[in-house]
Amino acid sequence: MIQITVYKDKDCYTGFRMLGHAGYAESGEDIVCSAVSVLAINTCNAIESFTDEPFRLDTGEEDGRMELTFTEHPGHDAQLLMKTLVLGLQSIADQYSAFIHFDIEEV
Repeated sequence: MIQITVYKDKDCYTGFRMLGHAGYAESGEDIVCSAVSVLAINTCNAIESFTDEPFRLDTGEEDGRMELTFTEHPGHDAQLLMKTLVLGLQSIADQYSAFIHFDIEEV
């Protein structure tokens, strides 16, 4: 199961953490893991390419870990990208709830 936590303070999203593998299918054929990975990697790449927001990124392929943390209060563009990530992840979690646990945590 993929555990996804998106962190949010009263004003904005401050980061996210993903851990685990879906187990929907064999490695290399798991559409749930692929969908979540594409959304997360694309969001990180877009934040890096299209904003000046500083962030830390920690990953681990073995345990399926990806953790992004903004090191300063993120601006409008980074927030828009995070909102699109949340929208996509919620949609996948709704369809594949047996394989994803999705939560938004107030920090």
